Amino acid sequence: MTTDLPQPDSLGPGETAPSTDRPLRVVVVDDHAMFRSGVKAEIGQAVEVVGEGEDVATAVAAIKGSTPDVVLLDVHLPGGGGGEVIKQVHATMPDLRFLALSVSDAAEDVIGVIRAGARGYVTKSISAEELVDAIRRIADGDAVFSPRLAGFVLDAFSDSIEVASIDEDLDRLSNREREVLRLIARGYAYKEIARELFISIKTVETHVSSVLRKLQLSNRHQLTRWATDRRLV
Repeated sequence: MTTDLPQPDSLGPGETAPSTDRPLRVVVVDDHAMFRSGVKAEIGQAVEVVGEGEDVATAVAAIKGSTPDVVLLDVHLPGGGGGEVIKQVHATMPDLRFLALSVSDAAEDVIGVIRAGARGYVTKSISAEELVDAIRRIADGDAVFSPRLAGFVLDAFSDSIEVASIDEDLDRLSNREREVLRLIARGYAYKEIARELFISIKTVETHVSSVLRKLQLSNRHQLTRWATDRRLV
């Protein structure tokens, strides 16, 4: 079930409402080909999937080459992530609407991609019917969030979450370092993290050392507290 946040009824400068006499045009961006195929199969009868991308470069090319109404966008992508896709596309197509569709429900992912310019965020547990409805509402100018994720956005706007601080600190970390950070904060041992991420224990140790250095923390306990305080766990 999705929850929408109130939005003005009028369109912004230069924005035009999608035509109602044709299916909505959608680009699907995700780094897993099987997931993209599944999404296309699930929503293909209700919307027209006009392109797809697997990383930042292919996503930007597909979007600019097909001029969709809505882009379904994963948050974590090779080449810079979903936020980078939005940044590059909005440089020349500022009114294009993005709906984040991700397995992640972490606060910093939600806030980060909304900060970049997405109009909504739903998780991959959403049903096909709910996803089609979310796409239509995004195309109509609404903001759409899964219920728990809407809370993150509301908290951010009410200053319950230090958005600027989260972004500034996390921007120092690579995507892999963020993954290691979350697992450390959840109590995973180095061996378990290595198995989870398909990397060596030595690589885990290197990432942890890098995270501690970048965040100016001294040990695992401080790192866990830092992540917990920012609702990253």
